[in-house]
Amino acid sequence: MNRKYNVYLVSDSTGETLDRIFLSLKSQFSNFDYEKKEFAFVRTEQQVDKIIKECVELDNSLILYTIVETKLAKYIANQSEKNNVPCFGILGNLILSFSKLLNQKAIHKPSAQHVLDDDYYKRIEAIQFTMTHDDGKKVDDIDNADVILLGVSRTSKTPTSIYLANRGYKTINIPLVIDQKIPPNLNSNTKACVIGLVADPERLADIRRNRVAIMNEHQIKDYTNLDFIKKELNDSKKLFKKNNWPIIDVTRRSVEETAASILKIIEIKKHK
Repeated sequence: MNRKYNVYLVSDSTGETLDRIFLSLKSQFSNFDYEKKEFAFVRTEQQVDKIIKECVELDNSLILYTIVETKLAKYIANQSEKNNVPCFGILGNLILSFSKLLNQKAIHKPSAQHVLDDDYYKRIEAIQFTMTHDDGKKVDDIDNADVILLGVSRTSKTPTSIYLANRGYKTINIPLVIDQKIPPNLNSNTKACVIGLVADPERLADIRRNRVAIMNEHQIKDYTNLDFIKKELNDSKKLFKKNNWPIIDVTRRSVEETAASILKIIEIKKHK
């Protein structure tokens, strides 16, 4: 029987970075049974002491931390070692290595990545733009977009758009519906990076059936019909190929993986 671990994620900021790192880490181990406990804005020794005390009281506890203030980082490492609690600093060695490489001293300032700089405001503007242009709501200013996603229903257009917006890309997503034309101002000369999203028809049918069941909309027959879905997808692929728009199959891809492929396409387009 596998052990169940109590994983303490300790951060001196929001904990978002650490949570993402842990998500990537745990995905590498198929038999990792754990309970996650998150502690954000940990900036005093007293806060660390409380966490260590709780770790000692529970079996199989371990700590992952992102603390950039040197004194506090040393304190949590020392206290963990003293109490036999496995403890792993995520950023310490990396910051030190970068400091040596760049030949400059790190500022060791918590939340330094959250400053209100130009990139921050760019992301906010992109998020607002993307929400306003979700699901084809507004398409008259297509040339203001960085990315335009096209695809039939349930091909992850909205979540992918939001992810890209959080990276600072103004994104429009437009649903493709049989017998409905795409906006006339959307063509092969569009400045934005236009990308078509497709998926396996059977997988799409399953997703749609689940949605219909949740929404209690049992009157929609064609929406979940496999032959109808195949026609939708074939028509969309013809449209993408006609306009030389790149196609991404989102079947069994996470939103992050789809977005990563889109970012690669954007980068390639920039250097053409």
